[in-house]
Amino acid sequence: QVRLVESGGGSVQAGGSLSLSCAASGYTYYPDYMGWFRRAPGKEREGVAGISIIGGNTYYADSVKGRFTISHNNAENTLYLQMNRLNPEDTAMYYCAAGFRFNGWTNPATYGNWGQGTQVTVSS
Repeated sequence: QVRLVESGGGSVQAGGSLSLSCAASGYTYYPDYMGWFRRAPGKEREGVAGISIIGGNTYYADSVKGRFTISHNNAENTLYLQMNRLNPEDTAMYYCAAGFRFNGWTNPATYGNWGQGTQVTVSS
């Protein structure tokens, strides 16, 4: 059974950092693309960062460029999101996603599997 399990969320003051992890398991063939999405209260889900597992290409939303870093540990089958200089606008539920067919890194159709999410709260 395919599972994506996020961890690392929490509460932090503005300017602080958090590191999210997403452990992937149950795959016969490992996904080619993985990403992080977030949904803030009252807002639509948005892509935060994406990564091509084979090529290593990374993608970022403009709002997080220079502050967030997505990476993947192939040996551990774990996706990471290092978040620095957090601000209250980053407050959201963060979701890990994985998939095989690229339809654009922000397109949910790229990702067939989703985690349950981990909450990130940034106070001013």
